Amino acid sequence: MSTQFIFNEDQEQFRENLARFLADKSPTTEVRAQMADIRGYDPAVWSMLNQQLGLSSIAIAEQYGGAGFGPQELAIACEEMGRSLYCGPFFASAVCAAHALSATGNEAQKQQWLPGIASGEIIACLAITEHAPMWSDEDIRTTATSNTDGKYQLSGTKHYVIDAQVAEVIFVAAREIDGSIALFATDTGAHGLTITPVQSMDATRKLNTVTLANTPAERLGKADLPSLMDYVLVALSNEMIGGAQTLLQSALDYTQLRFQFGRSIASFQAIKHRLAELLLEVELAKSAAYQAAHCLAANEDVREHASLAKAAASEAYVRVASECIQLHGGIGFTWENDTHLWFKRAKSSEVLLGTPAAHRERMLHAITHGARAKARIG
Repeated sequence: MSTQFIFNEDQEQFRENLARFLADKSPTTEVRAQMADIRGYDPAVWSMLNQQLGLSSIAIAEQYGGAGFGPQELAIACEEMGRSLYCGPFFASAVCAAHALSATGNEAQKQQWLPGIASGEIIACLAITEHAPMWSDEDIRTTATSNTDGKYQLSGTKHYVIDAQVAEVIFVAAREIDGSIALFATDTGAHGLTITPVQSMDATRKLNTVTLANTPAERLGKADLPSLMDYVLVALSNEMIGGAQTLLQSALDYTQLRFQFGRSIASFQAIKHRLAELLLEVELAKSAAYQAAHCLAANEDVREHASLAKAAASEAYVRVASECIQLHGGIGFTWENDTHLWFKRAKSSEVLLGTPAAHRERMLHAITHGARAKARIG
């Protein structure tokens, strides 16, 4: 298996353009404004993001109005958004929902929704989680029943649905009469559908509970939930890496500015050691996240790498967030200081789609399964 994941010149140019845009349109003042806004994003910035950079179209195939790029370009976008803490429905719509539709929908359904998602005109979200954070068939209790005319109705409750408050269509995982799991599409204004905002520590990513009571829906197709989660984990891991790098740079900058005993505290050996350890942990996690994106782009088995990336990025993000607050001293604990914005995102991302411990166990299962498969083939 190849281990090459160096970004090419075009990819680096894309990163620079996106970084400049986000630095201008997503400063911390804007982040704080969107935290207080029930919508959680600025529609004008969202429109510019898609019209000028075509961001939502990155990983959508060209025949559906997308740019036709792949997981590596998507990883770059997520990393830069995590770095700036951009508040918008990109992760919910362009990552989760777009991939789920691409993987399960038929040609007519893809033509119906993907062009709008690619342009940013349609905001979609994905509702899977019910009890366990990690996506699995066993966790799905929402039911799908069909009428005599072939139409479906959904009943159940979905938790932690990202950006459902601004979505126009929700793709819902439900259990069919034969026990299999499929995805269904339903409009947010459909009968029996209720969206309830969830108050969480991280106001930069809006979460909702979606309740369905005999809600009419259109069937997409059977869903492979673990594979869908692999794709989302790669994007989320790279987003976390972006945030961790911002915090690390913030800690470095502040320790160079703060003086004690007539010298910068960055010159103290103990501070140097702490910063060096943080750099090492972030760089190792970044390599894991990049490698996962590379495996996904190369159509290689990504499960082991996706869970490793999620575990490593989660731990690195939370650690650097905690250390950054400590290295800032008393000011690091204040509301006026921006460090807590990334700290809260780090803590919420740590448990989103599974804890580091759960993903290390999942990684080991993937390794064991792969070894057994190779032994049978051999």
